[in-house]
Amino acid sequence: MKLKLKLKKIVAQAIAAAAITAAMSITAHAQVAVKDAWVRATVGPQKVTGAFMQITSTQDTKLVAVQSDAAKKVELHTMEMDKDVMRMREIASLDLPAGKTVELKPGSYHIMLIDLVKPVKEGDTVAVTLVVENKDKKRENIEVKATAKSLTASAHKM
Repeated sequence: MKLKLKLKKIVAQAIAAAAITAAMSITAHAQVAVKDAWVRATVGPQKVTGAFMQITSTQDTKLVAVQSDAAKKVELHTMEMDKDVMRMREIASLDLPAGKTVELKPGSYHIMLIDLVKPVKEGDTVAVTLVVENKDKKRENIEVKATAKSLTASAHKM
């Protein structure tokens, strides 16, 4: 009889631990929100495009990597003025301050999809994975579905 009670207690503790783990993983996903994700549709043999979105985190986090099967190479970029010339360059990470929306948009921070595996047509959906890292160095993947918009689309038209 005592063995049955001990076994029931162990099973109950295991179920509780699993429930807490599941709740923690749901909370982790809720800490970074992405909205208005889109990519520029390509024309002809164009092999690169940009992805844009708004990212908000409930705690200080960093965007440390980006991935997509739509391109052979994916990079996080910024555009800055340098002596009257707009220059684009890759950056290693992007801070996502708690409670502030960081906008990836044309002419600013954005994701570059380089050496596309196929053209991106208006209306297509492109999967992008954002890799974020919290202050404890714990990483999490955020799956994003970005809709392809025409070349003339801008962040203000979304």
